[in-house]
Amino acid sequence: MNRRDFLRQASLVAAAAAVGTLPVAAMAEADPVRAFLAGSYPDLNGNDVPLSSYAGRPLVVNFWATWCAPCVKEMPDLDALSKKYKEMNFVGIAIDTRANVDRFLQKVQVSYPLLVAGHGGIEVMKKLGNRHGGLPYTIIFGADSNKLRDILGQVDPADLDTYLAKL
Repeated sequence: MNRRDFLRQASLVAAAAAVGTLPVAAMAEADPVRAFLAGSYPDLNGNDVPLSSYAGRPLVVNFWATWCAPCVKEMPDLDALSKKYKEMNFVGIAIDTRANVDRFLQKVQVSYPLLVAGHGGIEVMKKLGNRHGGLPYTIIFGADSNKLRDILGQVDPADLDTYLAKL
């Protein structure tokens, strides 16, 4: 995008936001983090869960898949951290099908909520900063919903523990 197009788009977004008429697509392009946190994903019962329901507390979002070995390996660590930091929200977003996640949970249990994005979640991750769409991908949001940190690849539980302790 050249400078003229950027300035034109920025002014349109600012004007629309000022009068409260910013379309969802423009909001997603202008601020993908805000658009993501304004969205919702189905839980394992098929009920849509708005990510805004996790607002007001730090949020750790882990994109994962049942077929991703590093994802599976880090889940017990994330589960332990979710139990340690009860004042924070943890949520897993599966880049997979609900049926695969249901089968997976018969073997590996986690105590934090799991939502299902399907394979469309890869594009969501790319918009959030994971340009290559690799898994696992973990994002930490502050209580104010600002993106604080992201981790591409398996988390180092000690490093993540140290980081979360500071929030």
